[in-house]
Amino acid sequence: MRAPYRTRSPGSVARRSWVTVGLTVLALTVAGCDGSATAEPDAAPSGTEVPPPTSAGPSATPSPAPAPGPVTIAFAGDVHFESQLRPLLDDPANALASIAPQLSAADLTVLNLETSIGTSGTREPKRFTFQAPPQALQALAAAGVDVATMANNHGMDYGAGGLADSLVAAEAAGAADLPLAVIGIGADADRAFAPAVRDIRGTKVAVLAASSADDPTADPTAHWAATDASAGVAVAADPARLVRAVAEARRIADVVVVYLHWGVQGERCPSDSQAAMARALSTAGADIVVGAHAHTVQGAGLLGETYVAYGLGNFVWYNHGSDGASTTGVLTLTVDDGRVVDDAWSPARIEADGLPRFATGTDATQLATAFADRRSCTDLQPLPPPTRRATT
Repeated sequence: MRAPYRTRSPGSVARRSWVTVGLTVLALTVAGCDGSATAEPDAAPSGTEVPPPTSAGPSATPSPAPAPGPVTIAFAGDVHFESQLRPLLDDPANALASIAPQLSAADLTVLNLETSIGTSGTREPKRFTFQAPPQALQALAAAGVDVATMANNHGMDYGAGGLADSLVAAEAAGAADLPLAVIGIGADADRAFAPAVRDIRGTKVAVLAASSADDPTADPTAHWAATDASAGVAVAADPARLVRAVAEARRIADVVVVYLHWGVQGERCPSDSQAAMARALSTAGADIVVGAHAHTVQGAGLLGETYVAYGLGNFVWYNHGSDGASTTGVLTLTVDDGRVVDDAWSPARIEADGLPRFATGTDATQLATAFADRRSCTDLQPLPPPTRRATT
């Protein structure tokens, strides 16, 4: 389990560090490449007692390293810092202290940052535009978030200028004392689709992100798409590039995660395009596919060997008026040997301050049952009973 809020476990792999791939040079080489190592020793003089051979010391073949154990990955839905949430950023180190225990409990925590980050740019001509200062990234990192995706329909609410701010802030967040990886945006398409890769006690986890709107005419991410020559959002209206990125991540990682901005707002059941995308990503090698955008919780479960959570709803959000918009939670998956073996839903409700309060007792049981029931209108199956545990 990951170290508590804003602390780190000594001796463990740094929780949010980028993976460094190096070449290990074998320390023990075969002696005498010229054949001298196999030459017979000179015969001992007659009458001389030849001592028995001595041990050559430790075996040159190292013992196999123990197999990596299970890792836990937590997911939450949409986060922004609008309206009543903005004053929290006056103290980013403690802005999300009330929910930091839930966010920092897993080995890796991922969520959707539904806002532009920065202080400049030109507001896009759309009904809702969100922008938060760079302190928002500090607040997420301090609370235990490791990866935030900005591949969504608010990541460029303040245009190219706002995106430039976001890229600078993301680079600074990745180099900070409590580093946070921001994915789903980039100076070009390769960087927008690039995964964040983390090594967790020997298990490499790659997390990718993209936006895949059901109605491109109502979603501005289509014209925000990063290209080979321009900065922007990782847009998967045509899924080919995302599928290719997943296949490439599969070659370097033990666990491949894709976080998507997809679906239809307000719909409790996944759309046909969500289901089709999930199947394509599963075929490409994704172990976990999660998403947000509907602003309500959607079903979760297994699609073959891939765990899919179609929609995680809002999480830190200014609008808590309806039951659908205010019901939320943290989904924690346990992965062992590349497969999800356990899922746990920690339910919560967003209250008037915009922050979730985690349920307990009977309320938690009822909300967990409601979460499981959302699977009924999906193509997903529950995890096998031997590996599941109650969610309370």
